[in-house]
Amino acid sequence: MFVTYVLYSATYNKIYVGYTSDLIDRFHSHNQFASKGYTVKFRPWEVIYVEFFDSKEEAMKREKELKSSRGRDFIKNKILE
Repeated sequence: MFVTYVLYSATYNKIYVGYTSDLIDRFHSHNQFASKGYTVKFRPWEVIYVEFFDSKEEAMKREKELKSSRGRDFIKNKILE
């Protein structure tokens, strides 16, 4: 099982979209364990949206959709209201 997820940093008003097969481990990586990368700069993060998929390919496709301008609008208008 794979998950496409949206993280939100209220402190910096930033959104991050990703996918993984282990959401809990990935979330801890974004918030605690990672020492470099985009998400390190904007901690703390909270998970605000998830979608589950049977295949990696489906999760990657949805991640790409959510990173598009239409996907960003969906996040801002439907999730962050």
